[in-house]
Amino acid sequence: MAQIASGRRGDWRSLDRAATRQAAEFDPTEFVSGVGTMVIDEVQRVPELFLAIKETVDADPRPGRFLLTGSARVLGLRGLPDALPGRMETIELWPLSQGEIEEQPDGFVDAIFQAGPELAHTSEETRRGYIERVVRGGFPESIARAGARRERFLDSYVADIVNRDVIQLSEIERGAEMRVLTRLVAARSGQLLVPGALAGELGLAQPTVKRYLGLLEEVFLMKRIPAWSRNLSTRAVGAPKVAMTDSGIAANLLDLDAGSLRQPESPLGPLLEGFVAMELARQLTWSRQRAELYHYRTRDGAEVDIILENRRGQVIAIDVKAGSTVRAQDFRGLRHVAERLGDSLVVGAVLYTGRETLPFGSRFRAIPISAIWETSPTGR
Repeated sequence: MAQIASGRRGDWRSLDRAATRQAAEFDPTEFVSGVGTMVIDEVQRVPELFLAIKETVDADPRPGRFLLTGSARVLGLRGLPDALPGRMETIELWPLSQGEIEEQPDGFVDAIFQAGPELAHTSEETRRGYIERVVRGGFPESIARAGARRERFLDSYVADIVNRDVIQLSEIERGAEMRVLTRLVAARSGQLLVPGALAGELGLAQPTVKRYLGLLEEVFLMKRIPAWSRNLSTRAVGAPKVAMTDSGIAANLLDLDAGSLRQPESPLGPLLEGFVAMELARQLTWSRQRAELYHYRTRDGAEVDIILENRRGQVIAIDVKAGSTVRAQDFRGLRHVAERLGDSLVVGAVLYTGRETLPFGSRFRAIPISAIWETSPTGR
């Protein structure tokens, strides 16, 4: 950020610094005055700045004058003036994708919509390798560390987010319950998010738990994956699924390392599903296909882990399997959706830890998970 500011004759100001923060609080208008680019880091710490920025931008509407960064979803903070509609573009910064880490294409979303069942991918990745990726996550600091050093970083990161951005900025009183809730959410990665059940475990009122879940989403620790129906079934379940934004954080909160996840009874399946969903969610921020990510489940037990639907109504249905072999029954949920969608279904895919793309019918494929980051946008 400092390089961006210096490269464009601007200033970089961090509101983590006490003196800088006090200056911003004392005179917000003077603080944002200037002729060059200004980068304001942790802008959520002084919400009063937004009105001052609005006044400045209205007087001089040149684009790109301010780069505002923050570790919390600033638009969701309590007490934030509704100051910048139509004046600000929001860019969410994710942990690194697997393609960014490995310098691979990261083009699966575009490729699968383009190629459909013609997409073919051969993988050299092993099940052990996928587990290592889940545990590692996508934070540069986590990638550069291993073992206890990685665990300490992830512990510190979550503690800082909860203590600073959630408890302090949102003025909640029950920090201990918030920390327990974070672990409970991690344990439900890839599962339905039911606030009532969480409220029962925590001994808190359901509205309180709903608010706390919203805060965890505002600070980018978790994501809700909404339910999808398109009126395919009146018995569709409307509850969202949940996934931790970073799989390394989820595994660490549950005290799971690569060794424990290799055990037969480990919760690898749900963690791997969350890992895949969040990799696809990252790609949707840059893919040419303007698609949304959902899940599908009915009360009768039909389920599809991930639904990608573009604006033309074309659908990619995906199930995630931690095993290295695939059977015909693994396509049950995908075929359920195919029967109801007809030609709107481009392809139904089981992403698995094996190495080959295998056909299971004209529009159904088993595809190695690594295709997500190793496939080019052309599908070749």
